[in-house]
Amino acid sequence: MRSQLAGYAPSDAGQQALRRDFLLRLDAGALRREDQPSHLTASAVVLDVSRRAVLLVLHRKVGLWLQPGGHLEDGDTDLAAAALREAVEETGVADLRLASTVPFRLDRHPAPCGAEHHLDVQFLVLARDAATPAVSEESLDVRWFALDALPEQRIDLGPMVAAALAA
Repeated sequence: MRSQLAGYAPSDAGQQALRRDFLLRLDAGALRREDQPSHLTASAVVLDVSRRAVLLVLHRKVGLWLQPGGHLEDGDTDLAAAALREAVEETGVADLRLASTVPFRLDRHPAPCGAEHHLDVQFLVLARDAATPAVSEESLDVRWFALDALPEQRIDLGPMVAAALAA
């Protein structure tokens, strides 16, 4: 996991600072839901191979459209594999593939699980065009959104999707 974070070479100062913070928390062992005040999570920005749509889940706990992802589980030793596992579980699309095992973006956000923050390591994942998703227990809905028609909500997904496209 450390090599995946260390291998991420962001060009902007904000992402560089997040990488330093994430590495410090990783070195402190902040890998599980119970680790406070923050812990690592892994998520997947799922684009269709034509890169015209993004697959989002309507998160059951927070009521927002978000990328699939979540907490690391016992036995997870690879952040990219954890992100891919979460994406398959939450979208019901079995034949997803990682574009890279190096993250394309990091994000620190308030955690709905009781921790102060999630330290989210984001990976680009590709799905075949017209892949049919299925709703999981963790979501209220799963849907493809055209990149120019992202849901309007209090969390702007535009910067994350733009970073995924640039990856």
